[in-house]
Amino acid sequence: MVDAVSKGFGERKDGRAVQHVTLTNARGMRACFLSHGATLTELHVPDRKGLLGDVVLGFDKLSDFEEKSPYFGCTTGRVCNRIAKGRFSLDGKEYSLATNNEPNHLHGGLEGFDKVVWKITEVGGDSEGAWVRFRYLSEDGEEGYPGKLDVSVLYTLTPDNGLEIEYRATTDAATPVNLTHHSYFNLAGEGQGTILDHELTIHADRYTPVDDTMIPTGAIDPVADTDLDFRKPVTVGARIDRVAGGYDHNFVLDRDAKTSSFLAAVLKDPGSGRVMELWTDQPGVQFYTGNFLDGSLVGKSEKDYLKHGGLCLEPQHFPDSVNQPDWPSIILRPGEEYRQVSTFKFRVE
Repeated sequence: MVDAVSKGFGERKDGRAVQHVTLTNARGMRACFLSHGATLTELHVPDRKGLLGDVVLGFDKLSDFEEKSPYFGCTTGRVCNRIAKGRFSLDGKEYSLATNNEPNHLHGGLEGFDKVVWKITEVGGDSEGAWVRFRYLSEDGEEGYPGKLDVSVLYTLTPDNGLEIEYRATTDAATPVNLTHHSYFNLAGEGQGTILDHELTIHADRYTPVDDTMIPTGAIDPVADTDLDFRKPVTVGARIDRVAGGYDHNFVLDRDAKTSSFLAAVLKDPGSGRVMELWTDQPGVQFYTGNFLDGSLVGKSEKDYLKHGGLCLEPQHFPDSVNQPDWPSIILRPGEEYRQVSTFKFRVE
């Protein structure tokens, strides 16, 4: 049975109502979402024994998503990742943004797309899967960005156990746009320890080195002979102690510009047998290992979320691209459409 159900999920502190949507495909895979942040809150996928397990970190309470969430499962924007010192120039004009990750701008600012209430414009299901579409109108000047941006995200639970995420956006004035999905995955199940024994492959020969504030230097360096070489399967914890603070790096994908979708990464949990593939049309992926989780957050399983209790694979353009003119552009102009499609596909071994 393919199904899609929407219901209320309470009110935020500002009194705005939040909706909850559940999608189910014919295989029983289930995904749950909130209109707060267009957030994925649950993702139940089978292990090698056919038992379903929730593989994304999150909370049961709306108030926890409002007050405590380190971007669990949300849509981040108008520009995800970091912008150096919260500044950029566009068409001869300087713009200043909030420096909410001192000294830089992070994930859209103080009230980025992860913290707003999106409108549900479509919920449905058929033999091809189940879906929900969220829409948000970001006003000119919101968080310091120019232009009125009309943005939507379509989540589709596919018949072959994939979660497809499609972003679209249009604008009435030139503006930077770089959206991504920010789930923390643990294929053993949320709250089931760390992801250090997961095996990861990232199809990237290069990465963008950063300074001590996590801003790219402008160089694009090879991963060969570094602790960032995941071109062949490597256990996440094998070299993490040699990486200051843990992994939080942008990888330059080896995708062919002629292809619309590329296998960017493969994540495996040997214990459960779950395998996740990330397919995307984006030029980069940010790999983050939950370095700031510290056991103080209690998740849906009523277990503490430990350091490295989940990892993120965030398809996107490169960090601080708006200040790097030689990198793929993130500027969207009137008459153009921003579109990104990424899919997290699940199977077992």
